[in-house]
Amino acid sequence: MFLHPDQDPRSDGGFVGERDTLVGFLRDQRLTLEMKCAGLDAEAMARRSVEPSNLSLLGLVRHLAGVEQAWFRRVMAGQDVPRHYRSDDDPGGDFNGALPDPESVAQAWDTWRSEVAFAERFVAEAPDLGVTGTHDDEPIALREVLVHMIEEYARHNGHADFLRERIDGRVGQ
Repeated sequence: MFLHPDQDPRSDGGFVGERDTLVGFLRDQRLTLEMKCAGLDAEAMARRSVEPSNLSLLGLVRHLAGVEQAWFRRVMAGQDVPRHYRSDDDPGGDFNGALPDPESVAQAWDTWRSEVAFAERFVAEAPDLGVTGTHDDEPIALREVLVHMIEEYARHNGHADFLRERIDGRVGQ
C-alpha cells in the first residue's frame, strides 16, 4: 500500500447532494493520480509500459491536463485556447512527448494543476449543474462533464496502477 489508511487524503464518500458527490469523487480521483506518481523521478515518470504502447505516467499527467482543459475551458467556458501537447500533426503528443526530463515533468504537473484549478473554480462558480457548454455542436450539461471526468480518471488510474507496479512494485490505493 502507498499510505496507511489514516494518512490517505481521499475521502471515504459520505458526500451530501449531487454537486458535493460529483465534486468529491472527482477530487478523490485526481488525488489518486497524484498518489500513483508520488516519489518518482523523471525517468520513472516517462517509462513506457510495454511495446508498442507509448503509455507512461507522465503521458497520463499530460493527457489528463489536456482533458481538463478540453472539457472545462474549451467546452464549458467556451474559451478558444490551443490544446496542450496535441496538434494536428501529432494528435498523440501528450503521450509521444512524455520525455524523461525533470523540467518536462515539472511543467506537466504545473499545467495539470492549473487546469484542475480552473475546473474547480468553474464548477464552484456555476449556479447549478445544469449549466451547459457545447460539445460537437450539441449542448452538454456540467453534471454530465463531471461524470465523464470521474470515468476518465478512473480508467486512467487503472492504467497508472499497472504502470506503477511495473516501475517499483507498488500496488493499491
